[in-house]
Amino acid sequence: MESDHELMRRIIERDAGAFEELFARHNRAVFAHLTHIVRDKTAAEDLAQEVFLRVWTRSGQWRGKGPFRAWLMRVATNLALNYLRTVRRRKQQPLEARAGFADEEDENPAPGWLIDAATLGPDAAAEQLEQFERLRGLVEELPESKREVIRLFYDAEMDIHEAADTLGIPEGTVKSRLHHARSRLARKWTKLENGIEDRGERQ
Repeated sequence: MESDHELMRRIIERDAGAFEELFARHNRAVFAHLTHIVRDKTAAEDLAQEVFLRVWTRSGQWRGKGPFRAWLMRVATNLALNYLRTVRRRKQQPLEARAGFADEEDENPAPGWLIDAATLGPDAAAEQLEQFERLRGLVEELPESKREVIRLFYDAEMDIHEAADTLGIPEGTVKSRLHHARSRLARKWTKLENGIEDRGERQ
């Protein structure tokens, strides 16, 4: 079986067969990831199509560094968060202003036709978006070695064995880094929720 990297090289050369194989391999995981974020299956289906459309149209941006699945899940996460922003802001706008709605602040705003699929209310969308962005900010504050395992385990949805193989380190090291990363995130999240100033922790 060809690796994801090999399939992407063929996709860059506009090989439709390689794209179909990559889609079949990752579509279910992408859909599940999107559903977890937006909490709406119809919207997740539309967003999944947009994710793979970007794989095809922007394949030239793929540099082959790191696991393909991690890159794919980051694309999906960014689209999902943009979708939640769009839903929230559209709900907050007066009805007469919606026809020409466009969000110039977002680099990749969700397509307007996705909005009608939304079932999130403005408060739920705002809260969901805020939580993801706050958590993402905390992850970025982790040391690189711990960020790597968090991204592989959650974004790329790899298991311990796959993450260890990708990083070229023992499974025990992955488990240790994951444990410390989770503990640190939990402490930081608790402080954030309780309004306690974080004075930093040892790396």
